[in-house]
Amino acid sequence: MTETHAERGLIGTLESIAETAPEDGLSLGEFVDALGEQAFGVILFAMALPVCIPFLYGVPQVMALPMMAISAQMMLGRPEPWLPASFKARRIEKAGLARMARGGRKWFGWLEALARPRLTALSGPTAERLVGGIFVLFCASILVPLPLTNSTPGIALVIGSLGLLTRDGLLVLAGLVLGLAWIILLITLFSFFGAAAADVLKDFIRSLI
Repeated sequence: MTETHAERGLIGTLESIAETAPEDGLSLGEFVDALGEQAFGVILFAMALPVCIPFLYGVPQVMALPMMAISAQMMLGRPEPWLPASFKARRIEKAGLARMARGGRKWFGWLEALARPRLTALSGPTAERLVGGIFVLFCASILVPLPLTNSTPGIALVIGSLGLLTRDGLLVLAGLVLGLAWIILLITLFSFFGAAAADVLKDFIRSLI
């Protein structure tokens, strides 16, 4: 009997897609079709994985706009994501799919193993629309060209998306708290220090590493 996405799990689904993809990879449209009913959560999860890499510039900012569009559609209550034909035609290399799956397993496999249905009101249809709106803010903060402005909201998106898919309201809440705390920190820094906030944030991060 064929194993379903729900039985295989989020990361298992990504691994299966990577394993069965043809050598020339998949178009984004084919990737979405393979994800089926989990499209919103898995696409956000998959796109957020490379965004989690700290001190990486360029790629996170490119990913932010598509993620923002998908989050906005989730906020509006669309049953599934809509992507322009030109975007759906873009190909994801098989090697890229494999890296995506490996990264998900390495960094978030343990989290998926712990996920279970709880506080399900936070992962229901109404809550999902609210979460989508907050995710838009997270994606917008990724566009700020400062250290960790990509990785922190990226991790928040991964955790929150995983929570929505597994109906784990605790993970949804954890993702929202992490992302909102980061946004509040950014707003506070820019409110008090203006343009100098970039230097303050960089000095703080250097002190940590």
